[in-house]
Amino acid sequence: MQLFGKNLHHNTDWPTLVSSCISGDRKAQKALYDALSGKMYAVCLRYMGSRDEAEDVLQDGFITLYSKLDSYTGAGSFEGWARRIFVNTALMSLRKKDVLKQSEDVDAAWNITSGDPSAVQKIGYRELSKMISELPPGFRTVFNMYVIEGYSHKEIAEALGVSEATSRSQLQRARTLLQSKIKEKY
Repeated sequence: MQLFGKNLHHNTDWPTLVSSCISGDRKAQKALYDALSGKMYAVCLRYMGSRDEAEDVLQDGFITLYSKLDSYTGAGSFEGWARRIFVNTALMSLRKKDVLKQSEDVDAAWNITSGDPSAVQKIGYRELSKMISELPPGFRTVFNMYVIEGYSHKEIAEALGVSEATSRSQLQRARTLLQSKIKEKY
């Protein structure tokens, strides 16, 4: 799709697009949705695990995004700023479901051997994404936040209302489960 003579999927003129959205331009709002929805849906799906829940979070995320557009200062990447909104929307949804309620508050004192690296190399992105989406919600959430989004355990603990030890424990358990799934498959 083209808007303002720019291809929205590459080299998007974010400042112009955001400004047009703020002023109520429906075509610009649709263009913004078209430019972000695929990437943000993938983020939502990684956190939520099911398509239906991901679609709900995507919709809620866009409502939040449109309502907060005027707070985007232009500092940093617009996509990064938007991604944070969608991650936070997914986290709010998961907090409502209390996905970590059955977590144990223990330090990750697991003796896990590193998996067979050749097995990890054999697995494709889609297959790995599917395995991640099949993790229990608490494991999946912490894994996504730490490994994919780059949050620290302190940030995860604050965002989810748990201890840093719980975050570390959930991450270790997610890794262990993923390793066993990979070993099982290969």
